[in-house]
Amino acid sequence: MSFIRTAVVTVALSTGLLISGLAQAHPKLLSSTPAEGAEGAAPAKIELHFSENLMSKFSGAKLLMTGMPGMSAHSPMPMKAKVSGSDDPKTMIITPNAPLTTGTYQVQWRAVSSDTHPITGNVTFKVK
Repeated sequence: MSFIRTAVVTVALSTGLLISGLAQAHPKLLSSTPAEGAEGAAPAKIELHFSENLMSKFSGAKLLMTGMPGMSAHSPMPMKAKVSGSDDPKTMIITPNAPLTTGTYQVQWRAVSSDTHPITGNVTFKVK
């Protein structure tokens, strides 16, 4: 009986370690340029830096204008932008097709790394 108990405990511990290892493989947003809540000049590109290498085929982002001066009650407007990887496989780059005008913007991102589990989030910034 003690052999069976030992085997069950060993399998349970091994499974727990495997699951916790997979959970740690989820990409986390480490930083962005512009940073969350930043206010300043219009960026030519937006960079998102993650903790894991991204699978660009399954990762992506949308750029939305969420606030416009003088128009407090408008719904978010999608902005045309190119989403691409960079030389660093942990970085996603969002390049607006046209210069951003004064207002509040949000990048809604989806990041997928080798564990294939999608993680989503957003970054908001203001252009003055």
